[in-house]
Amino acid sequence: MIADPILEVAGLRTVFFTAAGLVRAVEDVSFTLRRGEVLAVVGESGCGKSITALSLMRLVPSPPGRIVAGSVKLEGRDLLAISEAEMRAVRGNLMSMIFQEPMTSLNPVLTVGEQIAETVRLHRDVSKADAWARAVEMLRRVRIPEPAQRAKEYPHQLSGGMRQRAMIAIALACDPKVLIADEPTTALDVTIQAQILDLMLQLQQESGTSVLLITHDLGVVAETAQRVVVMYAGRKIEEASVEDLFARPMHPYTHGLMRSIPHLAAMSGAVAERLQEIPGMVPALSNLPGGCAFAARCGHADAACAAGVPPLEERRPDHYVACWHAGTLV
Repeated sequence: MIADPILEVAGLRTVFFTAAGLVRAVEDVSFTLRRGEVLAVVGESGCGKSITALSLMRLVPSPPGRIVAGSVKLEGRDLLAISEAEMRAVRGNLMSMIFQEPMTSLNPVLTVGEQIAETVRLHRDVSKADAWARAVEMLRRVRIPEPAQRAKEYPHQLSGGMRQRAMIAIALACDPKVLIADEPTTALDVTIQAQILDLMLQLQQESGTSVLLITHDLGVVAETAQRVVVMYAGRKIEEASVEDLFARPMHPYTHGLMRSIPHLAAMSGAVAERLQEIPGMVPALSNLPGGCAFAARCGHADAACAAGVPPLEERRPDHYVACWHAGTLV
């Protein structure tokens, strides 16, 4: 049985007005996040996935950025249509976000416990003592040793892995319905990355929170998500279940991403097999081509690809792709 959607994003467009021209960071992006699921948004740096996340939270810096179209409905309520005061009541409460770099997200002059307690008191009618107790309990839940002592420490006194755990504690302190995790393990070593991902999944399963995972790491996607949205140059170009996408990717860009993943069999062979990179670069979002943005890097491109942007179409059950030649690439 398919769960009901809790977050529905439709026709989202976010632009930046810069000296270099109009930057179309997010262009007509739509997707749904179902209750209790992990939905991954993947793509290269600069594809628009982090700006999509900031747009959902209404945290796009303005100026120069602006959300110019679309809707973001949380349980039917359009977050783009409510006041900033109403949105502040949503952030950290109904919808939370874990950012890439905790050192720039945590306040350096407040202890970790104070920052968690502050979030709790902002959204819950509780005493200082109860908020502090909740902070210590959250640090315990994210497996920080000696949580009562760590709560009194400042961010610079914690390791990178502990700081990221503290960020997760802040994000989950008010039991949000939606958690956005923007590259939550990028700055960590591989061992700590695995621990943080395991922790996020366990907490997500315990609480039933829906997770939107922003990442460029397909290995992380395979381990954690149920569905995947692939973005390129500000647009959604493919969406499918994890199993279907990994087994039968339909967009040439997704094919290229899959070929760039190291495989154990290749690495253990007598002759190391070279990873196949995608040629070229992501086009500047201030100077996108008129047709398919991937055409210049695609071995299947023809005149149709240069002439117009391909529509997103369902080519297999629950598998959507924006490519003029998707049917011939399977």
